[in-house]
Amino acid sequence: MTLDDLRVFVAVCEAGSLSAVARDLGCTQSAVSQRIKRLEREAGSGLLERRPRGVAPTQAGRILHRAAADGIGGLDLALHRLADLRAGDGGTVRVTTGATTVRHFMSGAVVAFRTHHPHVNLEFRTESSSRRCFEVVADGSSELAWITIGPPVPGIEQHPVVRLPWVLAVRADDPLADRERIEPEELAGIRHIRLPENSTSRMRLDDHLSHREAGPVPPPSTTSVADWDTALLLAELGVGHAVVPRLPGLHASAHPALRLIPIAALPPLATGWAVRRWEALSPAAVAFAETVTACLGGDTERASGGAERATAGLGGDAEKGKTVTAGPGGGRAGSQALTTGSWSSVTHFS
Repeated sequence: MTLDDLRVFVAVCEAGSLSAVARDLGCTQSAVSQRIKRLEREAGSGLLERRPRGVAPTQAGRILHRAAADGIGGLDLALHRLADLRAGDGGTVRVTTGATTVRHFMSGAVVAFRTHHPHVNLEFRTESSSRRCFEVVADGSSELAWITIGPPVPGIEQHPVVRLPWVLAVRADDPLADRERIEPEELAGIRHIRLPENSTSRMRLDDHLSHREAGPVPPPSTTSVADWDTALLLAELGVGHAVVPRLPGLHASAHPALRLIPIAALPPLATGWAVRRWEALSPAAVAFAETVTACLGGDTERASGGAERATAGLGGDAEKGKTVTAGPGGGRAGSQALTTGSWSSVTHFS
């Protein structure tokens, strides 16, 4: 049994196809089958069963897949760390985010972090869903992923950082534009711009609305979007109304004809970090996470302090795990308070 055999087995389990893995690896399907057969001889049990379309792991295969996936992810992360040490550049922090995350949640932190750690590489990878973010953290491609906090995911820690209040985004000349607040039951009658299909934010919103006695989930819409920024733009153009989280770093100059009306009765949406294990993060990753948390709390001095504290740790030991806060998703107690946005009146962007 070799590490390459295990890598191929994990890939086959996740792809559900021997031929697809063979194409990805640039080898024959027979070569992939031989690796699987070698593992089955070692395990003394069948690991895959044929299905009408592809293959699926047996009960024994599922046991080996879980163990191998966890082990390979940790090993890949260690190899990344070793490469950073050999390069002597202070390390690399690999962060997976959504399409607009850096703009709204991390722009100030990137500047603060770069000031104190000019030799640490920052690598940002964009994914379209929390599920994909979890996958790249699980396989070791990224140490950190910024996600909407959702249900527990095996092998992943979710650490909430900031809560975002829900708002209704409307055009400035809309009849609702002068409202100081809007109630959830009133949302059933709006021209709704739908949030991304299968996104955690949409599932949270639909769940909040469907469980309220006052009214149903808003009716189906002919307009849907892939991200929150597009929803805001379409609302400003008068295409419809958008129920979105109130994003940090949302500047009036970017949306001069937009109004944001608080929906105070809806529970805020929690966002934060997904990691494999907080204690296993590199000192540079801890420093970057601390800096983001502090900047979102509006404390630039604390942000600088968070970045500085890890400076010594980049060459040795760093104080780890201190920025993660108690809250939904299993975050642990630490030195930062979970930031909560609050909006008591309509926001006028004009």
